[in-house]
Amino acid sequence: MNIKAPECVALLISAPASGHGKTLITAALAKHFRQKGLRTRVFKVGPDFLDPMILQHVTQTPVYNIDLWMVGKSQCQHLLHEAAKQSDLILIECNMGLYDGTPCCADLAHAFSIPIQLVIDAKGMAQSFGAIVKGLATYQDNIKLNGVIANNVGSASHGQLLQDSLQDSIKFCGYLPRSKEMSIPSRHLGLLQAAEIDDLEDRIEIAAQYVAKQLNIVLPKAIAFPSAEQAIKIPQKRPLQGVSIGVARDNAFSFIYPANIDLLTELGAQIRYFSPLNDHQLPDVHGLWLPGGYPECYGEDLSKNRAMAHAIREHFHNNLPILAECGGMLYLCDTLTDSKNNIYEMLGVLPAHVIMHQHCIGIGLQTAVLPEGQIRGHTFHHSQLNTSLNPIEHARKQHTQADGEAIYRIKRLTASYMHFYFPSNPLVLTKLFSP
Repeated sequence: MNIKAPECVALLISAPASGHGKTLITAALAKHFRQKGLRTRVFKVGPDFLDPMILQHVTQTPVYNIDLWMVGKSQCQHLLHEAAKQSDLILIECNMGLYDGTPCCADLAHAFSIPIQLVIDAKGMAQSFGAIVKGLATYQDNIKLNGVIANNVGSASHGQLLQDSLQDSIKFCGYLPRSKEMSIPSRHLGLLQAAEIDDLEDRIEIAAQYVAKQLNIVLPKAIAFPSAEQAIKIPQKRPLQGVSIGVARDNAFSFIYPANIDLLTELGAQIRYFSPLNDHQLPDVHGLWLPGGYPECYGEDLSKNRAMAHAIREHFHNNLPILAECGGMLYLCDTLTDSKNNIYEMLGVLPAHVIMHQHCIGIGLQTAVLPEGQIRGHTFHHSQLNTSLNPIEHARKQHTQADGEAIYRIKRLTASYMHFYFPSNPLVLTKLFSP
């Protein structure tokens, strides 16, 4: 018997590049349509931790990443299928620009027949607005444009200029004005974390009110999201059954894919969160996962918490598993020098010194090559690690297969700048955290 695929309205929110306000507008749209009674789910394209925190604040549900390369088409289809069964509206915020990357957001939209809602920061722009929209709409002939929203508009007359620049076939959905009251503050790796923005709810509410007053978003027809065989293969005998894993989670360590936690749980692991900033001892755990985050912004507090430093060092010396990613790896080094040249003592597990830079040192999708297998993920950091320690291997860059981030191993510690997407190879996690 054929089971009819669930149908759901879906929009992919994209722009010409980063920095056009996609996250704010996606959050505002989600809040607006939720207030109208639509069950709304939000996804984020590509490797990203910060934007999903903002979006999760609105939906109060985990915001999963979908990406044709890192997550895979089959698993993306599975996630969208499951969301469509319980939702009236799916909003997908793109990363970077519509055609940036291979595969890009336009490829994702085409793969699942999802219309695109463009967002363009129109500050200092007039008729060129129409030219940019036309270029984005026609660069590939396999996408469907639902309309365009102008952001950061100076006045009503400015908005009219922008609308007049568009061809008749392209729908102008209105504009959001220039406003500090609803902009989301950022720093070197992107937006501030949701927990660090005291008035985040107010900012999103103001944006949602503008959506209600000034935008005319006509939702497209619902589309079918057929089922797909889940790409993640979980052994029937849960290999981490009874294994407890301590996960660092606070303002210094928060770069955690929801899918990573799901996978560890499905493998049988018990997750126990702890805070290197505030706690003075580890929970009773077999393994530790120190994810990325902003240790450089909390260097003094981390340095002063010597009780936690002692506990993690003892865990390491007991030859128990530790996975340290990016910021988690920096925490394990001898010292960390922040962007103001303050030097903080860290844990001294890795013989290394870290220096923060103003510019990006490493970015992009990569495949980690480990003795346990290959696992996909990404890297994005502004720091440089100086060490005499030889890596066991290097990750491979997505397209060139050139050497990417170094991967270090001491005892049962695995450390790298890479953020691993665990579902891309569950066997790797099984072996890393096995007793």
